[in-house]
Amino acid sequence: MTTQNARQTNALLGYPADARLLLVNADDLGMCHAVNDAIIHSLQEGIVTSTSVMVPCPWALHAITWLKQAPSVPFGVHLTVISEQPTYRWGPVLCRSEVPSLLDEMGYFYSEARIDELISRVNLAELEREFRAQIEWVLAAGLRPTHLDSHCSVHTRSQPIFDMTLGLAREYGLALRVYQQPFIGQLQAQGYPTNDHPLMDSYTVDVAGKSERYAAMLRELPPGLSEWATHPGFGNAEMQAVEPDAWQVRQTDFDFLTSPEAREIIRQEGIILVDYRAIQELWNARRSA
Repeated sequence: MTTQNARQTNALLGYPADARLLLVNADDLGMCHAVNDAIIHSLQEGIVTSTSVMVPCPWALHAITWLKQAPSVPFGVHLTVISEQPTYRWGPVLCRSEVPSLLDEMGYFYSEARIDELISRVNLAELEREFRAQIEWVLAAGLRPTHLDSHCSVHTRSQPIFDMTLGLAREYGLALRVYQQPFIGQLQAQGYPTNDHPLMDSYTVDVAGKSERYAAMLRELPPGLSEWATHPGFGNAEMQAVEPDAWQVRQTDFDFLTSPEAREIIRQEGIILVDYRAIQELWNARRSA
């Protein structure tokens, strides 16, 4: 990402060109209680600045109930059409008969291991209907999200899916997370503020030595807007049953995100923590221009 583009993003958000901005989003609110509880703690006590809710999941109602009690918390809709856990599955908000191309042989969303199969066979109109239903479910609860993102980055798996999701973001007055090029460049060329650098997904960071790696990443944070997609969770019996092979990712995320060390590094480095509210305002201003 060029310095010029970083200056554009910072200027749109009202910061100097050399400012280092960091948006820390906690993905997967609503997946289970261990995730919900850890995300709430991370928002209240840690460096997490935003979250996003998985509407089709069993603990989404608990998440929505809490968000209604915490109206100052910025959150997005984590558009979900992947069900990756081996024995803890979910399916669509819509009737299954309305979105057959999104479902596996058992009537659940496809697993992450079969995401290429989903993308190759998905009916775009069905996908749009399900995405829209998830957004409408949140709105019907009386909440106003700030942005859209997606579970397992489904909305950036193809240009047609990205374009459709971008259309929904514009229609509903929401910002849209982007993960990497060419989508970052496409949006910045249209004058939208986005992250200037590829998204950091915490599932790509080794559990061993994670705190040290996160600390180094903060110290090396470049100018412009960076986004971390984190996945805090408590590694209790529930979490280990839901995600037996990777629950440590969530516990180690929580441990660092709520640590005094994380806050101290951010203070020392002069990093500015941001959330999606200012970005959403600029997206809406751009949409109205």
